[in-house]
Amino acid sequence: MLVLLAEWWWVAPAGASAGTIGVLGARRLGPAGRRLELDAARHDVRGAQRSLARARAELQRVRAELARAKAEGGAAAIAEARRLVRHSERAAKAAVADLAARRASVAAARAALPPLSAPVEAMPLARLRAEHDAVTARWLVYETDPGTALDAPGMQDAASPTLRAFLEAQGRALELRPASADARLSAAGFAAYRDAVAGATAAFEVAERAAVGGPAALPRAAEPGSWGAIADELLGTAQAAIARSLDAWQRDRRERPQA
Repeated sequence: MLVLLAEWWWVAPAGASAGTIGVLGARRLGPAGRRLELDAARHDVRGAQRSLARARAELQRVRAELARAKAEGGAAAIAEARRLVRHSERAAKAAVADLAARRASVAAARAALPPLSAPVEAMPLARLRAEHDAVTARWLVYETDPGTALDAPGMQDAASPTLRAFLEAQGRALELRPASADARLSAAGFAAYRDAVAGATAAFEVAERAAVGGPAALPRAAEPGSWGAIADELLGTAQAAIARSLDAWQRDRRERPQA
């Protein structure tokens, strides 16, 4: 805990980093740096395409098994084969939905592509690090402000499963965090860090709601691994992509010179 506090002490005061903007603004990144988010989104599409291909191949396999079970007879074998077919059909539908959401993310990343003249802090990696800093700062409030800690004692309870989940997610994000905003990073590395930051942020929200309002404040979720849980996750991904696309579009309209 002390090591993390030592590393992140500068995050909490909102104005502490204001003086560094001039220095960062003087630096620029090349095309690879400004395209990181777009390249990561395309990387996700390729992964989703591979997952869909595997899901369709598995669906063909279990359908062949069902046909064989019907030919050979046996009610138990047919029932089991049908169960596997239904499961594979749901997995294939989820893979199709995931691919659609990933493609929407590509459109969003393309719309949000910063100009070549943009400073370092406007680039994808710097923005992502800022998102990570924000959730870290929110957590540090509970570690450094006694009054806030008293309002939500669960945020310092080592036995709390939701707090433990956040700390584990935060640990993964810290492991993947690049050393600087202008570090060289692959599309896969950016995607991994992006997902880790999203996981840490979501875990913090759950832990905070549980600490402030107790178990009743936690959102009701579908059973992990169920079709409902998969659908909820995919819907959230698609909604985020659409929201980002609209934001980029509106920002472009505001900044575009009027004829």
